[in-house]
Amino acid sequence: MPKLINRNPKLGKNGNYAVVRYKGKTHRLGKHGSPEALKAYNRFCAELTSNPETFLMPKEPKAKTTLDEVVAAYLDYAANRFFDTQHTHYEHYRVALGFAVDLYGHMPVDELSPLKLKTIRDTMLREVQKGNPKKQRFSRNVINQYINRIRTVISWGVEHELVSVGTLHALRTVKALPKGTPGTRETKRRQAVPDDVVERTLLFLPPVVAAIVQIQRMTGCRPSEILKMRVGDIEQNREAGLWHYVLEKHKTERHTEREKIIPLGKPIQELLALYLTDKTAEQAVFSPTQAMAERHAEKRGNRKTKITPSQAERDRQRAATPQKYCDFYDDNSYRKAIEYAIAKANRQLPPEQQIPHWTPYQIRHTAGTVTSRTEGREKAQALLGHSTIETTNIYDHSDLWIREELARKQINPFAKNAG
Repeated sequence: MPKLINRNPKLGKNGNYAVVRYKGKTHRLGKHGSPEALKAYNRFCAELTSNPETFLMPKEPKAKTTLDEVVAAYLDYAANRFFDTQHTHYEHYRVALGFAVDLYGHMPVDELSPLKLKTIRDTMLREVQKGNPKKQRFSRNVINQYINRIRTVISWGVEHELVSVGTLHALRTVKALPKGTPGTRETKRRQAVPDDVVERTLLFLPPVVAAIVQIQRMTGCRPSEILKMRVGDIEQNREAGLWHYVLEKHKTERHTEREKIIPLGKPIQELLALYLTDKTAEQAVFSPTQAMAERHAEKRGNRKTKITPSQAERDRQRAATPQKYCDFYDDNSYRKAIEYAIAKANRQLPPEQQIPHWTPYQIRHTAGTVTSRTEGREKAQALLGHSTIETTNIYDHSDLWIREELARKQINPFAKNAG
């Protein structure tokens, strides 16, 4: 970096203009003697002192940044932002950006226009699931979210001076697909799952997964927050008989800039105690390996016939080369375990006792709804860890329950005048 030898260049005059000459180049600052010219001169001196390279003779123009390059840089950044490349949010970004790269990855990013963004969106609209050409892969809401994710990446590129701000402003003019857009499909709003449905499902779940479900229901946590729980994240030496689950990283930390602590009461402590022994601080509390061991033990306990020599030989082979499982559950394996349990139950139950389909995230809605109904919406907000009550309203489905209670107490004010 070049250094200023003595002092800043002097303010000069060229006709009616105030000028500064530096490194063989003349910089006009405005009308000579005007306050604006003096401000421009002071700004010039400040910038020159801070970064003299700004005023060197122009170099060869930089090659235009392509969309491929911006996407690659963002995904490297996102891998750390979302903790790892297996995170659900990272995967959503990867899918959304894949559509953009397939069409315009080779193109300079500043050539990405509103019409091109609409072309990307139309490609998402035409995407169908394999083996079922009549069923769209993405709903209208997901497509709108994916387009917003592409704009988020462009905004990140503007922040890092990879994309011009005009490109971002232009892409923001593309409006979201409204409800009822031809060729789109709608998804139902996620609802709370009744506790009795969860209770019936617990009977068919492996003990590990059943414990996860119960803890999630009592804490109102996101599935990922329970699944990544490590032994060392649990502080057992707290006052008033509580344990604290301190999350190292969580979804909203980049917004709230504070750690998330989940208090654990006696019922949760009893469930956790079975999974904390003989483990290091870095090991998962809930491990797929332990779940499979429990499953095999259950099968052996339910076996009614003697083990044949061939079965014994297979057991010896498996013991020599044991199957490896992930250290932690992820959202998909957790969801699939519940789906498997429901399918297993419904094969045994009569039609009138069939268990309806539900997913882990509905448990969070149940926790928010029940807490709001019994303790109030502000306590539901605290339980769910939301920064605004508006977000809690999405998880609170108690309005229908309130209307039903009012309906049960309805009195016809005109009944006394009837007849």
